[in-house]
Amino acid sequence: MAHLFYEEDSFFVFLLVTIILGGGAAFLAGRAIALTWRPWWQVAAYMLVLGGVVRFFHMALFEGHLLTLHYYLVDTAFCLMFGFWGYRMTRARQMAEQYGWVYSRAGMLNWAKKRPAPNAAASESG
Repeated sequence: MAHLFYEEDSFFVFLLVTIILGGGAAFLAGRAIALTWRPWWQVAAYMLVLGGVVRFFHMALFEGHLLTLHYYLVDTAFCLMFGFWGYRMTRARQMAEQYGWVYSRAGMLNWAKKRPAPNAAASESG
């Protein structure tokens, strides 16, 4: 089961290269894409490239295979997950801060439209 996610003999190598280095870079890239108000699909495009970079690190540092589709897809999936997490977290903060009169934070990854305040004049006339 372990070889489904990583090819090395140590889980530590997978944790270091794919999760910490690749995931950290993906999170920061997703955050940077959101900070410049670019669309979400650019995260996916950049993560396809970053998945290849993570695969290269596995090959260069720990004698992994560079051109394996299976492990490239695993590395890219983790990069996509962390990249979209950074993008969505930053975009939720941006929407609540930039458009505070319309939106408020609704958790770590979402924003919601503010409910209109009840009209005091309408309630007095009724």
